[in-house]
Amino acid sequence: MEKENTYYGVKEIARRANVSIATVDRVIHNRSGVSEKTKKKINDIIKELDYQPNILASRLASRKIISLAILIPRVSEETDFWEAPMKGITRAEAEIRKYGVQVTTFYFDLNSQESFNEQAALILEGHFHGVLLAPSFIEASRKFVHACHKLKIPFVFIDSDVPDEHNLCYIGPHLFQSGYVGAKLSTYRLKEKHKVAVVNISKETDSYNYLQIEEGFRSYFKDHDLPTEIIRVDIKDTDSLSVARDLTRALHEHEDVEAIFVTNSRVFSVAAFLKKSKRTDISLIGYDYLKENISFLNQGLIDFLICHKPEEQGYRGLMALYQRLVLGTPVEKTHFMPIDIITKENQAFYQN
Repeated sequence: MEKENTYYGVKEIARRANVSIATVDRVIHNRSGVSEKTKKKINDIIKELDYQPNILASRLASRKIISLAILIPRVSEETDFWEAPMKGITRAEAEIRKYGVQVTTFYFDLNSQESFNEQAALILEGHFHGVLLAPSFIEASRKFVHACHKLKIPFVFIDSDVPDEHNLCYIGPHLFQSGYVGAKLSTYRLKEKHKVAVVNISKETDSYNYLQIEEGFRSYFKDHDLPTEIIRVDIKDTDSLSVARDLTRALHEHEDVEAIFVTNSRVFSVAAFLKKSKRTDISLIGYDYLKENISFLNQGLIDFLICHKPEEQGYRGLMALYQRLVLGTPVEKTHFMPIDIITKENQAFYQN
């Protein structure tokens, strides 16, 4: 009965469009040989009828395997942020596995561009149909996605964007606006002498993403005519001793810093330093719903956390590739995630 209903649906679409059933089939399965005018006419009718082809039957009949690669940082002692996107990816994989989709994950070390390059090379050798990646090393990521584009492999960015590339879509925060929100939060405890520090703790402190966040941060103070001196502190060695050393130097040079804004999830490293230094006079804002961050939030050492639903990013990223490669339907080029503000008072109710 289901087969008859599906066939009747295609037949009705063909009748209304005044084309053959074969032409409708080409459009449904995104095959070539149909003019743009006819394709639009058929797609409009499909939308009007709310027609849903039997994707599972179609995929089983074709027996074609769609292989997708995930290129993502591994969870480390320094940060377990990437657990959340992987949960979303795993959830999406469970949903699409029955349609002949196979997912292989390649992990790289956030502190090693060489490990990123090695994993990227393995993906290019693996003849995958699509790639989901977190572009942590911008120039290395550019080189990799250029190769993907040349091989006609669609790719999706999550969490961080790389501008002016041929990505299928970007799923993550509006970086400028996220920094803008961070700046407003940092004024929460500022006194008359405004001095704040923007702290970048990463090997890539001059990446597009951090620059966008910092630009948004600075723009808030400019737009509101706040006479604030903003100090930038770049910490490229991300271990706790290096963070403590560089922060000690920065706060020695700028004793009147009243707020610190950390541009990524390593805000707990700064919180640990402030706790040890007994500097509870400095307000602290950073990113992400991590165990370490929540602990310092509950202790009152972190004032606010900004979160962008990383689990949902992973889920939506993989589903975007499924939507393009299996369903053959358009994918929204940019999907900005919410900019959630987490406090000590509401963190217990937040879902990442």
